[in-house]
Amino acid sequence: MAEQPHGLKAETGTVELHHEPAAFGVVTAPMFVAIAMLVVLGIVLWKRVPAMIGKMLDAKIASIRQQLDEATALRAEAEAELAKARARNAASEADAAAIVAHAEAEAKALLKKAEVDAKELTRRRAKMAEDKIAAAERAAIAEVRATAADAAAAAAAAIIAEKHGAEADKKLVDQTIAGLGRLN
Repeated sequence: MAEQPHGLKAETGTVELHHEPAAFGVVTAPMFVAIAMLVVLGIVLWKRVPAMIGKMLDAKIASIRQQLDEATALRAEAEAELAKARARNAASEADAAAIVAHAEAEAKALLKKAEVDAKELTRRRAKMAEDKIAAAERAAIAEVRATAADAAAAAAAAIIAEKHGAEADKKLVDQTIAGLGRLN
């Protein structure tokens, strides 16, 4: 062995060659994979798989478009219903305000009528009470007069009985008879 400078030894060796297995002496594993991919791509194209995928995608697109159209129509219908509901709500609010105003007016009118009726009833009851009092006064006066007349008649009868005799009676009867002639 020859020495190399700096104390290094040169080594010599053999290179080992690796051989890949090959079919028919030419087709190696990577070539086999490439041929298999070409066959698969050929079958895919031969069976028109891209066209089938395109048709499926077109059908899906058409379905989605139809759903979007239906959703748009439903939204328009919902907006129309919402507008109708808002209009009904506004009309209902106006009707409610009119009803409240009418009810308030009726309540004021009923209150005024009740006040007038209460005053009229009070006036009528006062008049009835006054009439009853006047009737009671008249009855009391009539009773007092009757009692006074009875007392006066009784007193006059007692006085006449005491002071008048047959002679005084004769004189009174004669005066009364003479007064009757003058009245005619």
